Amino acid sequence: MTMQHQQFMQRALALAAAAEQQDEVPVGAVLVHQGRIIGEGYNQVISCNDPSAHAEAVAIRAAGQALQNYRLVDTTLYVTLEPCAMCAGLITHARIKTLVYGAADPRTGATGSAICVINHPSMNHQVEVIGGVMAAECGDLLRQFFRRRR
Repeated sequence: MTMQHQQFMQRALALAAAAEQQDEVPVGAVLVHQGRIIGEGYNQVISCNDPSAHAEAVAIRAAGQALQNYRLVDTTLYVTLEPCAMCAGLITHARIKTLVYGAADPRTGATGSAICVINHPSMNHQVEVIGGVMAAECGDLLRQFFRRRR
C-alpha cells in the first residue's frame, strides 16, 4: 500500500466518522486529481432525505463542480466501503480512472463481492480497482456502528 493511498483513505475515514456523528452509516469518500482532493463526501441519505446521497455520489458531485466537467478522467476515488451497484455505475459513467476502497461488502458490494457492476464486459469504460486498503480500520468502524444500533 502506498503512503498516498493511506493518506487519502485516512481522510475518507475521518469523513466516515462525520457521517456517524449524524447517525448515518459511516462511509466516507475522497476524489483526487493530480494529488489534490477535488471532492469529498460522506453518507447523507437520512439527513438529506435523498437515497442517492451516498458518500461516493456526494464526492463525485463536488468534483464535477470543481473541475466544471461531468467526466472525471485521471482521477482516483477513495472510499471506505466497497461501492454498491448505484455507485459503481456512477463511477463508471464519470470515467473515474481508479477506485481504491477499504472494506469489502459481501452483501451489496458491486466490484465483485456480491455482484460485479464495475468492469462488467458490457461497460465501455474500465476502472482500475484496488480493494482492501486499510480494510481493518474501515470494517471496524462499520461493525461498531451497527453493533451500537442493535
